[in-house]
Amino acid sequence: MEKLKLILTGATGMVGEGVLMTCLQDPQVEKVLSVSRKPSGIQHPKLEELIISDFMQLNAVEQQLTGYQACLFCLGISSIGISKPDYYQTTYTLTLHFGTLLSKLNPGMSFCYISGAGTDSSEKGRSSWARVKGKTENDLMKLPFKHAFGVRPAFIKPLPTQKNILSFYKYVAWMFPLGRKLYPAGFCRVEELAKAMLYVSKNGYSKNILEGGDIVKLGSL
Repeated sequence: MEKLKLILTGATGMVGEGVLMTCLQDPQVEKVLSVSRKPSGIQHPKLEELIISDFMQLNAVEQQLTGYQACLFCLGISSIGISKPDYYQTTYTLTLHFGTLLSKLNPGMSFCYISGAGTDSSEKGRSSWARVKGKTENDLMKLPFKHAFGVRPAFIKPLPTQKNILSFYKYVAWMFPLGRKLYPAGFCRVEELAKAMLYVSKNGYSKNILEGGDIVKLGSL
């Protein structure tokens, strides 16, 4: 079985760190290139880090972004406390710029974009953040990737060994066992999220949007 060489963004955030740690332990992954503004602090034989100051200025590193079969795009910010133009710039403009370049450098690549539960594919709903996420998903799917997926987790349980865990999670972690039992699609483990993205990157899927139920199902394969 051919192993994956993949690019990952967002490794210094809670979700990206958990996805990175899971991928590094997965036998189907040969190499991970973490593209980030600062080091992850993780050391592993499979891991290479590309530190860049500006995701909009990638001309000098194009060669280093070539030769990969998948991208797991875990970079993202909250819309809380940020202006709409700044949120749009980081969520849409930066993501599309990065995705457009990868689609040119790596024909046949699969691209998984973590958007989140509640993302608005119609781009017409009342929630501004959901419209921006929906537009990002929609326009990524227009790029010439082999596969492009919008991945929409809700509550994500991090790995206990992670360092970058959002502070409020220590107050709500108790909810996970009950939430998983009552509403499985709304509660996933970060390792399930990573495995679901690895699965669709290699095998494709019947739809381009992975909701919570899809993540839990695919994460167990």
